[in-house]
Amino acid sequence: MTLQAERYRVDPSFSMLPPYLQNLNDNQREAVLETEGPVLILAGAGTGKTRVLTTRLAHILNLGLAYPHQVLAVTFTNKAAQEMRERIATLLQRPIEGMWLGTFHSLSVRILRRHAELIGLQTNFTILDTDDQLRLLKQLLKAHNIDEKQTPPRLVLSMINRWKDQALSPEQAQKTHHKVIADLYQEYQERLQVLNAVDFGDLLLHCLTLFKKNPEVLQSYQQQFQYLLVDEYQDTNVAQYLWLRLLAQGSGNLCCVGDDDQSIYGWRGAEIGNILKFEQDFPGAKVVRLEQNYRSTSHILGAASGLIAHNQGRLGKTLWTEDEAGEPVIIRGTWDSLDEARFVGDEIEYRQRQGDRLGSMAILVRASFQTREFEECLLKLGIPYRVIGGPRFYERLEIRDALAYLRLVVQPDDGLAFERIINMPRRGIGQTTLQAMHILAREQGISLPRAARYYADHTARGVTGTNLRHFFTNLDRWRTLLETEPHSEVTKIILDESGYTAFWRQDKSADAPGRLENLKELVNAIEEFQYIPGFLEHVSLVMDNNQQNQQDMVSLMTLHAAKGLEFDTVFLAGWEENLFPHPRALQENGHAGLEEERRLGYVGISRARHRAIITYCLQRRLYQGGWQTAIPSRFIKEIPCAHIQHIQANGATMARKNDVSSQNEPLKVLHDFKTGERVFHQKFGYGFIIHLDHDKAEVLFDHAGPKKIIMDFISRA
Repeated sequence: MTLQAERYRVDPSFSMLPPYLQNLNDNQREAVLETEGPVLILAGAGTGKTRVLTTRLAHILNLGLAYPHQVLAVTFTNKAAQEMRERIATLLQRPIEGMWLGTFHSLSVRILRRHAELIGLQTNFTILDTDDQLRLLKQLLKAHNIDEKQTPPRLVLSMINRWKDQALSPEQAQKTHHKVIADLYQEYQERLQVLNAVDFGDLLLHCLTLFKKNPEVLQSYQQQFQYLLVDEYQDTNVAQYLWLRLLAQGSGNLCCVGDDDQSIYGWRGAEIGNILKFEQDFPGAKVVRLEQNYRSTSHILGAASGLIAHNQGRLGKTLWTEDEAGEPVIIRGTWDSLDEARFVGDEIEYRQRQGDRLGSMAILVRASFQTREFEECLLKLGIPYRVIGGPRFYERLEIRDALAYLRLVVQPDDGLAFERIINMPRRGIGQTTLQAMHILAREQGISLPRAARYYADHTARGVTGTNLRHFFTNLDRWRTLLETEPHSEVTKIILDESGYTAFWRQDKSADAPGRLENLKELVNAIEEFQYIPGFLEHVSLVMDNNQQNQQDMVSLMTLHAAKGLEFDTVFLAGWEENLFPHPRALQENGHAGLEEERRLGYVGISRARHRAIITYCLQRRLYQGGWQTAIPSRFIKEIPCAHIQHIQANGATMARKNDVSSQNEPLKVLHDFKTGERVFHQKFGYGFIIHLDHDKAEVLFDHAGPKKIIMDFISRA
C-alpha cells in the first residue's frame, strides 16, 4: 500500500481527498479505502453498490496500486461491465485501457484462447448455443438407441449443465445415481473435443482444469492480478467460486460485493453458501455493511427488513434512510384475480391523474401466468404497458402453439396454423413432405390443410401417412365435440390428445413448468367467453394493440426479472399460499426453498421508492374448473404491523394491536356480522347466520343447508 493510500485509510479528512471520495457516506468510503486483503461488501438494496464498486476500482488505479491489466473485475452481464467501464473513465476523467473487466464467461474465453492447446483445443474453438447442444445430444441418444421420450434431450442437457455449474467432471458425475446420463456426459465431452467446440459451462470448467493441470499458468495469472473485484457475489455458483478462489490465492486482494438477502437464483445454480461462508473461506476478511438506503421510504424499508428478518440463513443487516417515513405499505385483499386486476388498473389510472408517469409504476408477479389478467385489464383501460423479461401473454411460444390448434379446429383452411403445429409435437412430418403438400396446394388452388388431407389419403405411405391421417381424424372429432361439449373442456382435450401437454411435461428445462402454468391460464381465459371463435377474435384484437411507439408504459414482470430495477410505485400481486411462496420451491428445496421465496418478497418490496401495494385474492379459479379458497401468504403476517395498512376485500380496514407481543400473531379482521343476519355467498346463495366463531360464521343457506364459511366470503344480503 502506498503512503498516500494509507493516509486516506487512516484519515478520510485528508486535505488531498479526491473528488470521487467526497460524496460517499462513511461506510461507502470505508469500502473503497479498504483496498488490501479479502473484503466482503454487504450492500443492501438501494445502498449505492455500483457507485462503491466503480469508485473502488477508480481509487486503486488513481493511487497507482496497480496497472489496469493487473485488475480483474467480474460482473454478471456485459451491460454492467460496459456501464462500469464508462463510470470509471468519468471518475478518473480519462479512458482506461487494458483492464480485465467482464463476465465470468467472457474472461474465461480470454484465458482459454491463450492456452487452448493445453486442454486439447485449437485457439479458434467454437462456442455452442443451446440448439447446437441439443442437436448433438440427440445424435448421441440415437446412436445408443435411447428413446427420447424416456430420456428427453433437455433433461440430459439440464443435468450436464448442473454438473458443470457444480464443477463436476464426467468422471466425478459417474459417482452419482444418474449413470446413463453421466455416460452420455462423457461421450458428449469427447464429441465436443473432436468438434473443437465448447459450451458455456465448459468455459469455467476448462479454466479450472487448465489451472489445476498447469500450475505455472495459474501462477502467472495469480502474479498478474493484484486486485480482484466481483459484483453480485451472492449469485455465483460452485464453478465460479472455485475459479475466483484459485486466482485470488496470489495477492489475496479479493473484494466481493453482494447481498445475501437478494440471492434468488438458486434454481439456476447460484450457491448462497458462497457469500455466507466468505469469512470462513478467507480468514481475516473485512466485512463492510452498506445499510443507508437512498431509494425507499422508511415504511418500505421497515416492511422489507421485517420480512427478511425471518430468514435464518443470512449475515444480517438493517436498512435505514434519512428520508421521511412516507406512506405505509398497503396490503389489499380482493375477491378474485379479476377484482385484483381491476383494483390495480384503477390505482394506476388514479396515480396517472395525480401526475405520476406510467413508467414510474410496475406490477410484479410470482409466476408468468399471472400477467394475463393484468394485461387484459390494462388493455381495456387503454393503459400502455410492457412485459419485462419476456413476451406478452398471447405472444408466448406455448400460447401461440395452442392458439394455432384452436384456429385450425375452428377454421379448417388456416394454412399458417396448420404449418405451425403439424409437427408440434413431432409427428415425423419432414420438410420434404411439407414441401410436397405446398406444391399440391398451389397446383390444385386449395388451402394447405386440404392439400395435406388429400396427400394423406392418396399419396403418403408408412408412418407419415398414418400420422397425418390420425391428425385429421382428431381434428374432425374435436370440431364435432365443440358442438356439444363446453369449449374449455374441448380445449383441454385438444391439448392433451394432441400430445402438446405431454410434450412440455417431458421437457426438463427450467421454464417448462411455467409454460404448463401458462397453458392452464389459457384454459381459464377461454372460460370467460361463450364461444372459441369469439375468444380468438378477442386475442386478435389484443395482439393488434401495437404499443411500440408508446414511451411511457407500465412495467409488468415477474419478481425474478425485477431484481436491479426500481420504481416509484410497485404493485406486488398474488401474495397467497400455493402461489407465493411457490409450492414447487417448497416441494423441491424445503426450508431453503422457503427462505429463497422470502428473499424474493424482500426484493419485490425493496424495488419501491415511494409506495408498495401488496394484493392477494380470497379465491382463485382452478384449471379443473370451479374456484378454490385462497389463503393470504404467510409472508404478509411476517411484515411488522407498524409499517402496513391492511384493507379487506370489502374495503374495511383490518387491524392488529401495535404492541410488540403481537408482531408475529395472525392478522385479526374486524367483522361486525351478527347472529340471525341475512347474508349472501357467491356459491351457496342466500342464508342466515346461525353461529359466529372468531373469523368464521355458520350459515344456514336456503338451498345448500348449513355451512361453515370464512367471513371474508360473505356479504350482507
